[in-house]
Amino acid sequence: MAGKMQNVPVEIYDQPYNLRTDSGEQYTQELARAVDATMRAIGEQTRSYDSVKLAVLAALHFADECQRFKIRYSHLQQAVTEKAILFTEVLDEGLEDSPAAKR
Repeated sequence: MAGKMQNVPVEIYDQPYNLRTDSGEQYTQELARAVDATMRAIGEQTRSYDSVKLAVLAALHFADECQRFKIRYSHLQQAVTEKAILFTEVLDEGLEDSPAAKR
């Protein structure tokens, strides 16, 4: 839930930032820690210390993760819709075959 705008100090890859957000201090700091950890992990894997390059690679990592979640959500949404249709059909058949429906 969005709240009041506030400035939240964070540190990402040894650089301080003062982020203006309405998402809350704890949530914003958690996001910053995730970005920092991802940049550091990519830096270890690529042996790169160029913060701009690492930031771009981290952004690609998060974009990929987001896209995969969107695809998974879409598949789950479709499965729920299909199950709802199937359950409705089964219930309709059950109601048609019930003794109360034959009166």
